[in-house]
Amino acid sequence: MRLTRRGRFLLVAFVAAVSLLVLWYGTRSPVTASTGRADHAGLPWVTVQEGDTLWEIATAVSEGDDPGPMVRQIMNINRLPDPLIRPGSKLYLPSGGAG
Repeated sequence: MRLTRRGRFLLVAFVAAVSLLVLWYGTRSPVTASTGRADHAGLPWVTVQEGDTLWEIATAVSEGDDPGPMVRQIMNINRLPDPLIRPGSKLYLPSGGAG
């Protein structure tokens, strides 16, 4: 296969554009290394049991207050992408939460 000068230029430009796109996408991916608290030292925690929901755990910890903000705090502390939790998981609770 023989490329003209214009064809080689377009091929190099295309490869460069794809490379830049891949590099840009790589900077947008979430960081997987731990950058926050190393081990949540001193925070109370609970082990999720079969049938538990994040809302139920937040209701028990929030002591009669609206559990919505507590759900968000628990998700932030544990870096949960969504409110789905699995049995056997350890969930750290905000300071002052009953464990």
